[in-house]
Amino acid sequence: MSAPRSLPRFSATFDRHAIAEIQRAAATGIYDIRGAGAKRKLPHFDDLLFLGASISRYPLEGYRERCDTNVVLGARHAKRPVELQIPVTIAGMSFGALSAPAKEALGRGASIAGTSTTTGDGGMTEEERGHSRTLVYQYLPSRYGMNPADLRRADAIEVVVGQGAKPGGGGMLLGQKITERVARMRNLPAGIDQRSACRHPDWTGPDDLAIKIEELREITAWEKPIFVKVGASRPYYDTALSVKAGADVVVLDGMQGGTAATQEVFIEHVGLPTLAAIRPAVQALQDLGMHRRVQLIVSGGIRGGADMAKALALGADAVSIGTAALIALGDNDPALEQEYQKLGTTAGAYDDWHEGRDPAGITTQDPELFARLDPVLAGRRLANFLSVMTMEAQAIARACGKSHLHNLEPEDLVSLTLEAAAMTRVPLAGTDWYPGKEFADGR
Repeated sequence: MSAPRSLPRFSATFDRHAIAEIQRAAATGIYDIRGAGAKRKLPHFDDLLFLGASISRYPLEGYRERCDTNVVLGARHAKRPVELQIPVTIAGMSFGALSAPAKEALGRGASIAGTSTTTGDGGMTEEERGHSRTLVYQYLPSRYGMNPADLRRADAIEVVVGQGAKPGGGGMLLGQKITERVARMRNLPAGIDQRSACRHPDWTGPDDLAIKIEELREITAWEKPIFVKVGASRPYYDTALSVKAGADVVVLDGMQGGTAATQEVFIEHVGLPTLAAIRPAVQALQDLGMHRRVQLIVSGGIRGGADMAKALALGADAVSIGTAALIALGDNDPALEQEYQKLGTTAGAYDDWHEGRDPAGITTQDPELFARLDPVLAGRRLANFLSVMTMEAQAIARACGKSHLHNLEPEDLVSLTLEAAAMTRVPLAGTDWYPGKEFADGR
């Protein structure tokens, strides 16, 4: 009688996904491209907790005492800084990656909530400009759709140096999403895969960036705030150099941020988690005496009011959302599960963004599909989500005794893991210690 066999065991190194990727690469000879953000587990805002007030701190009464949420972006140099009612903006997502109704819905929702939305790569659509009270125009290496007239029509300009999902890499838009209209706006042939450049064609360093910022200010008569967006990789130096180049606002995008399409090896293996990037960026601003004078916007995996409040407590002035905004519009709705399964995926997996067959009508250029999206209804859904995010952050701030979201501070937080404590220099819960504290204190 043979001995019973042990249960089959998968390797922790060669798990099902790793094996499938090797088999796919061997069969096709091409690397994998997909949209959305990192799917691996990374240190994130869940590794921090707030300390509510009791005796040593005095909480505020939620229905009687105010907790303000407004933020001003770009007052360092701009004649017309951006004034927002809430410290959460909509990140840049291009027309091309998204449908025209989706871009309109983002503008509608942001305007109802009193905040801004951003064009993304590919230029400014009339749907977006017409329904956005405050619109930030992205100036990317591709220069798709870039023209002085639209720069002047924008309310702020964001010079994109890098993106959290692919710092050091350019974006992609597959041919099935490059319709005649998208091609015309980008001056590209229709139906052909497009890959954006990874760096700006007319500058190679911070001195050139300073010249470019000056040029943009001249084009817009010094009215518009100039943002500089960097992917989280060397946040201290990138923030410092952006400030020295003249930026009014620095946008810091962590690797949990999404993308329309790029190599999976970028999404999962390049960059820093958002949580790890905030402290060095804030430190750079403090070292230059520019914290709060130059605003810091943090993006990459922001999911709700608690994440927003934690980012603000760590020193950010605002946050930006992309994936969460698309979900609020109706993307990956479980009601469409059968249609997602026909695409070889499932609702909530976000594997379909690059393919252009989104049944929700958001990440597609197919007229039959994007006709499903009602931009008015979708805009209201986004506005509802932004309102809830803000109320959640206010509830936390009041519990910590703060009358403005910007009054939240690192002392209101504790870390649950050694990794989070080391990354944020927020003490481990139940202690006054974080890894490296002895060196930071000079001992």
